[in-house]
Formats: sequence, structure tokens, C-alpha cells
Amino acid sequence: MTRRILSLCLLVALNSALSAQDFANLNYYRKANTMLENPTENEDRIVFMGNSITEFWKNVHPDFFVEKPYVNRGIGGQTTSQMLLRFRADVVNLHPKVVVFLGGTNDIAGNTGNVSLDMIEDNIFSMIDLAKTNDIAVVLCSVLPVFDYPWSPGKEPAEKIIELNKALRFYAETHDVTFVDFHTPMKDSRNGLRLELGEDGVHPNVNGYLIMEPLVEEAIAIELQKIKAKQN
Repeated sequence: MTRRILSLCLLVALNSALSAQDFANLNYYRKANTMLENPTENEDRIVFMGNSITEFWKNVHPDFFVEKPYVNRGIGGQTTSQMLLRFRADVVNLHPKVVVFLGGTNDIAGNTGNVSLDMIEDNIFSMIDLAKTNDIAVVLCSVLPVFDYPWSPGKEPAEKIIELNKALRFYAETHDVTFVDFHTPMKDSRNGLRLELGEDGVHPNVNGYLIMEPLVEEAIAIELQKIKAKQN
């Protein structure tokens, strides 16, 4: 537990150091993006955009990504302002049919400074607009429950996350976006992450990802079905 918290602190510090030169960390996936071929005609490419919860997914439970047209573009420690800046390079230019977006918790943790919930929402909604302008369907995921951040204690995130998720759900329902509620099945009595789903209270373990996976795949299927219906 202590070792993982130390690793998270180092990750945030490293991200901050890199941000001084490349705020959005555009170089992180530059080579991988160059090597990734355009999707084939019948390929249902899905890009997963997010922070460490997305990035760690492929390491903690790699089977989820095996033999699927899933492209992971998570970067640990990132906030939505950073994701917005790299959204074209790491999502739009990869020509997916669907983007799965999961982010916002690091904004509440203050990783790149104090921001309001309105600012987080504006960043996320701008990414959705950018996706839709480029004919990319969107799966919008709720922020996972957190009671406290090990690397940024005292932010009292639990209620802020609930409020943010309400705004995200409302936006999704009114803008033809599929919303995925990870928060409800993963929260404990304090509105934090259940201990058996993530030991540090922020990042899911295998058990946590196993809850998330069928929910997100159901949402992806809904968006792919919408695309096919429009084509017929």
C-alpha cells in the first residue's frame, strides 16, 4: 500500500515535470500513433481516452484488450485540460468509430492547479464536440468514487465527484451520448472506492476492472448499433 502511494506521488511529480516542457504530453503516444495503421473498412476501432485509470487498465487486466480493436490512450496523472489539448492527436487522428472517455478525477485532485467543476465540464464537453464534429461516437464514463487522494489529501472529493457525475449524465442524456455509471456499483458507504476494488482508494484492481468492463462494452455496443442504423 505504502509503495503504491509512493509510486503514485512519483507519477504525479513526473507528469508535472514533463508538463513544464510538453503540457499535454503529446510526445507520449507520438511514435505509437505514427505506427498505428488506419482502421480497415470493417474495423470497429475504439479509442479509450483518459488518465491512469485508463492507462493502467491494459496492464492490470490485459486480457480485456487482447484481439479487440481497442486502442488505449490513457496517460497517468492527466487532467481534462491536458486531454483536450491532445484529443486531436490521440483520438481524432486515429479515426475510431467510438471514443470511450474517462477523466476528471485528477482535476478534482488539483494535479494541474485548482479548477472548478464548471471548468472540468467545459473541457469534457469540448472533447465531445470535437469527437462529434469528426463523426466519432462517444461513450462518456462517470468518474469513479474517491474518498481521498493519497497524493493530494484533504480535497474532500466524494461529493464533488457525485456533482460532476450528475452534470455528465445530464449532458449525455441531452446530447445523444451513452453514459456509463461506474460510480454506483463501485462506491462504499462513504462514497469512496470499495476497498476490495482498489487498495489505494482511487485506482481499480482486477476486481474493479471486471465490474467496469461489461458496462463499457454494453455502451460501446449501443453506439456501434447507432452507427450501423444510420448507415442503413
